[in-house]
Amino acid sequence: MKSFQFVLVIAGLLSTVTMCSESVALDITQDTRLDPDKVYESLVIKASNITIDGRGAWIVGEKDQPGNKLKGVAILAEGVSNVTLKNVNAKGWETGLRIVGGSGWTIENCDFSDNFHDPEFGWGENGRRGGIVLDRVTKSTLRKNKANRVWDACVLVNSDDNLLEENDFSHTSNTCLKLWTASRNTIRKNVLSHGIRIKPGEVHARDSTSVLIESGSNENRLIENDCTHGGDGIFVRVLNGWCSTGNLFESNDCSFANNNGVECWAPRNVFVKNKANHCSYGFWLGGSDQSRLIGNEASFNGLKSGHHNSPHLPQEGHAGIVFMFGPSSHTVCRGNVCRENNGAGIALIGDLDSQGKKWRAYHWIIEQNTLTKNRWGIYAKHADWVSLAGNRFDGNSVKDVQLDGGVTRWEESSLPIPDAALPPQPKLSGPTSVKLGERAAWEALNSRDPTSRELKLTWDVGDGRLLVGPKLEHTFDRVGFHRVGLNVSNGFLTDLAWRDVYVVRDVTEIGTEGSATNWSIEDFHDRTRSNEQISRAKFADDTTDKLVGKSALGVVIAPYAGFRAALTFPKSRDAQWSLEGKTKLVFWLKATNADVTGWQGGPFIRLDGDAGQQCHIEPQPGLDHMRNAEHNEARDGWRLFEIPLRANAQWQTIGDLPDKVRALALCFDSWGAPTLRFTIDGLAFE
Repeated sequence: MKSFQFVLVIAGLLSTVTMCSESVALDITQDTRLDPDKVYESLVIKASNITIDGRGAWIVGEKDQPGNKLKGVAILAEGVSNVTLKNVNAKGWETGLRIVGGSGWTIENCDFSDNFHDPEFGWGENGRRGGIVLDRVTKSTLRKNKANRVWDACVLVNSDDNLLEENDFSHTSNTCLKLWTASRNTIRKNVLSHGIRIKPGEVHARDSTSVLIESGSNENRLIENDCTHGGDGIFVRVLNGWCSTGNLFESNDCSFANNNGVECWAPRNVFVKNKANHCSYGFWLGGSDQSRLIGNEASFNGLKSGHHNSPHLPQEGHAGIVFMFGPSSHTVCRGNVCRENNGAGIALIGDLDSQGKKWRAYHWIIEQNTLTKNRWGIYAKHADWVSLAGNRFDGNSVKDVQLDGGVTRWEESSLPIPDAALPPQPKLSGPTSVKLGERAAWEALNSRDPTSRELKLTWDVGDGRLLVGPKLEHTFDRVGFHRVGLNVSNGFLTDLAWRDVYVVRDVTEIGTEGSATNWSIEDFHDRTRSNEQISRAKFADDTTDKLVGKSALGVVIAPYAGFRAALTFPKSRDAQWSLEGKTKLVFWLKATNADVTGWQGGPFIRLDGDAGQQCHIEPQPGLDHMRNAEHNEARDGWRLFEIPLRANAQWQTIGDLPDKVRALALCFDSWGAPTLRFTIDGLAFE
């Protein structure tokens, strides 16, 4: 046994403590300075408001195990805040640093390289581990740290309002940075490159990426980061339907990605002055409604001499910027440079399977882009209401603008755009929900032009007409979701705004109008057998997020057992609802499921009659109505369900309808067991 010393700061004095071991596990409860000449086993930080200065000391775990067999945590903290951790090195662990629950941390000049690493792992999730894992950590700073040759260099889960700057989180086998339900974080000037897991000759890099943003990670700011040479550069993923919105990506370099420099499937994100060159695609933004791409560079993508995976455009083509395999309503592409791509500079493509009947690329502004030496400058198919102005075309080998079928209301201005011209600033006001058959109004009187030019305002409500004027009045004749679009033009340039509008009708509500206390929850494994009750639910009358009447029903299921949960009304099971003349059960729904694989079918309806009689209404085999919404905006907005009481092509019934319904249950099922959240309104038999 070797004797060594480490120094504690106790009550402001330096104290020397002698430890008789080659490596030591320490519980840290006060200011601590480690001995740089010694090796430590692990640290457990158990006190707030302290500083730990490693002075370059090493915390070493297993030395002879392969990277994917490493165990344990080098530095662990739970429920402590206002801690400064600096100048510490840790290797040979499953995770270098794990903090659970805390705020006000400062982590500086630490090295968490050479921990869990698994370049041979296949597709899918493999745990949150590697360099740094922050779980429910807020208002903290990570600066000038390293984590290389690990699985995930840095993970923020349920962690908000943090600052990450000038860290080196590169060369990982899964992600350099992962945000999971992590919002309002600032990520600036970090090296997040070479997040990739791929074998020679492999195509898709198994969803490894330099940056992964997932599951309600909103309003983050990623600025001036090096995200090059990843599987993707930045990947905003929506596997479970929980979108990440309001994020700003500015001046990041996402070039040389195996797949896409930027891949995004979520709406309402902004991309400004990023680089996405020499990838298979520069920007792939299917399913990214209401996006803005301003001043980005997306060039040399899909070249045979470089990355050229998944050629989906005609003639095995790629693109600098492409919206494909997902809707793209209300999109602005302005001032981007797309040169020498093997395919299109910019491509906007609606649904190919239905030839645009299911959805089209709708309401676009394409202005002041430089589109040179591609095959097509702009390629459009199944697109509607697109405005072009001031784009520069040069040397595109097939065509500057290729309209390849199903394109309507394509407006292209030939006016020269003055160098000083700026786009107008739309300002739209008006309701997001209206009643069926009632006249509603929207206006844009507060829209302005930076140079005080006169503005032309053009509206669309989805009926094929373009209406001109500062105000719009309209009466909807169909219950459900509708889009209202607005273009504001100053004669040179145009910008846009929109409203997602829900048209509702008054119904006799069942349980969703001030009735939260009369709901209950049950766990069911199948239609007939009840399991041990594990799930618990909180029901509340929601008077703020509602569509019908004065309130909606808010539901939070936590804990959730992981199989079918039945939300039952009334819990007394003494209703006497007659189904005579009724043909369907209707309700509006918002739902959030944090599990990575999302919903397991549904929703499932149970109608309870007398003497134990039950009728179940479920999706037809192979259909999942929780995943497959009729409009893309339903992922983070309202959905209208109209479920027939008798079977049709979409729904099946099991058992006979009761003469009198004593209770009904709305049943939901997830592949995992996260907290589930629902808002339900307008529940009624019609």
